Amino acid sequence: MSMTTYRIAADIGGTFTDIACLSGDGILLTAKVPSTPHDYSEGILNGIRQIIERVDVPMSHFANLLHASTIATNTILESKGAKTALVTTRGFRDVLELRRIRVPRLYEPLYCKPPPLAPRRLRFEITERMDPKGQVLAPLDTADVGALAVRLRDLQVEAVAVCFLHSYANPAHEQAVLSQLRDVLPAECFVCISYDVLPEMREYERTSTTVVNAYVGPVVRRYLTTLESRLKDAGFDGHVLMMQSSGGLLDVDKVVAKPATVVESGPAAGVVGAARLGAAAGYRDLITFDMGGTTAKASLIQDGGLTVTDDYEVGGGISMSSALAKGGGYALKLPIIDVSEVGAGGGSVVRLDAGGVIKIGPESAGAVPGPACYDAGGEKATVTDANLVLGYLNPEALASGSVCLNKARAEEAIHRAVCDQTDVSLLDAAYGIHCVANAAMMRAVKGVSTYRGRNPKDFTMLAFGGNGGMHAAALARELNMGRVIVPLGAGVFSAVGLLFADYESGRSLALSGLLSTDQADCEKLKDALESLERAVLDDMQEKSGIQVRRTIHLRYHGQGSELGIAVDTSDITAQTVNRLIEDFVAEHERSYGYSHENTPIELAAIRVVAAISPRGTTKIQSPGRAVENGDRAVRMAYFGPLGGLVETPVLRRDMLDTQPMQGPLIIEEYEGTTVVPPDCRAWLDDYNNIVIELETRDDS
Repeated sequence: MSMTTYRIAADIGGTFTDIACLSGDGILLTAKVPSTPHDYSEGILNGIRQIIERVDVPMSHFANLLHASTIATNTILESKGAKTALVTTRGFRDVLELRRIRVPRLYEPLYCKPPPLAPRRLRFEITERMDPKGQVLAPLDTADVGALAVRLRDLQVEAVAVCFLHSYANPAHEQAVLSQLRDVLPAECFVCISYDVLPEMREYERTSTTVVNAYVGPVVRRYLTTLESRLKDAGFDGHVLMMQSSGGLLDVDKVVAKPATVVESGPAAGVVGAARLGAAAGYRDLITFDMGGTTAKASLIQDGGLTVTDDYEVGGGISMSSALAKGGGYALKLPIIDVSEVGAGGGSVVRLDAGGVIKIGPESAGAVPGPACYDAGGEKATVTDANLVLGYLNPEALASGSVCLNKARAEEAIHRAVCDQTDVSLLDAAYGIHCVANAAMMRAVKGVSTYRGRNPKDFTMLAFGGNGGMHAAALARELNMGRVIVPLGAGVFSAVGLLFADYESGRSLALSGLLSTDQADCEKLKDALESLERAVLDDMQEKSGIQVRRTIHLRYHGQGSELGIAVDTSDITAQTVNRLIEDFVAEHERSYGYSHENTPIELAAIRVVAAISPRGTTKIQSPGRAVENGDRAVRMAYFGPLGGLVETPVLRRDMLDTQPMQGPLIIEEYEGTTVVPPDCRAWLDDYNNIVIELETRDDS
């Protein structure tokens, strides 16, 4: 492997930290180490040191560290963000309370929405007012601002979000308040304005997004500052690039300025890798299934393209984008790869509800103490314990011996959680846990397919994450999907995905009015696109190999939400507008099942993204270290009342052939385990992906 062609990436999960290193000729090296919640940078360094020992190069050799993390998401989910204040236009203090009318669960009239990230006692009004065209209706009261700045300092707030009515049309008042607050508040206080975070209309979404940005700001800043410091002390003198929720990499200094862009950083990386490597191997229509230790995530890839949305909610029982399921979390109207996420992973805790029914998650055993079978102090049964009892996992250890397992502890935990309170046998209890976990994770897959007008049967499932390969075939069967792909390095695939991500910069702009073929309107839209395009190109440090993507957000007149439609040129003509209208109508029909023939179509916003793709091969080889199990082994594994307890071959990936092998099979690797049930077949394709074929039923 050449000394000049290494690229290295790190992804932090709730249980494990994954490292991937790629050479110019496609050789992949991986490391999987326990996450270190007390200081996540320690886990990253532990993994990088393992890679360095194998390639025998100094830390200083790596020019960049590509990084994905769930730090921002976890901050929201665990309510551990900054003490955040909101400054808004007089009369609009309670926008965060009013939100939207919708709730996520129809038959739960007593449902309570999560509390605002900026509590009412820390929401303040300022005298000022703009109209929708940016004209001043009421001038900014600077005395109000001065008094408020002192009060915020005395309250010792850690972050301040400023969001004024119609500031997307004229940011002058927000910018003036920002200047005054920074003159009075301590330097470490994080202050942001909505015009810098989301300069678009829709008052609640803009306010919520700005508050989310402020809430996670100090946490993300401290984390990245510590990470850079620890890396520098270890001899790393390159740059840290972080994955954005939109699927592109960005310098950490820009992430610190706008941390809400990385709320879904970790899930995005794996989807990017799936799109790039899946398309290279000929799989262009995919549903990704990423099951880690804490959560399970799904995303849809159609014709090789990522599904990106700016209509997202984070922090509810299921984080997702859908016009059909709203009100469960905090609105985040930024470009995000459409990932649906549920709290069901390998470390998810098992319990019985009052009716004696098995429930999974969202509580997780995490990295510390971990599942009971880790024998590290954990007492509660988890999905991982069930998979160990079923025989799916190696009874000795995970990751080539780096995590030792104790099957007796797993059995004891499942007895306490289920068997001792019911008349269910140990194996049936474990299989029940496995099936309930699948049912919970099905919500994530439907969130990006059924809920968005797509039939899962029309797609191939690409499974990754430390636990994805164990559950993918059974989950795909329930969804009537005919094929599952498990890629190389599946257990660390989010880290692998970072190696194939673009460097990306994007900007958006509110734009109101009807979509029209009138020459003046076309020129207005053209000028706006060209202006944004110049701005994003100026953001790019490298000027060669840049690709520009343009999206115009449209809606029917009177609608409250938009659909983003791609346009391949900024030279807008009447013909371009007609094509946009046709594409919008077709997408609306596909997503919602109907369209309005004679209803005018409105412009809502435009977005332009500049991106530079990484150079090098998209065919990777030798994914880390194979499990040292010598010749083919066998292990008893239980596949439910119908499949029974059967002697199951245990293979390495390289023991599979291009000719299908009949299940049951268990394929063990350093990064993870793949289970092929008895009624399925598996083989290797030309890109060393495990392909699992299932029988599908006829729904006609």
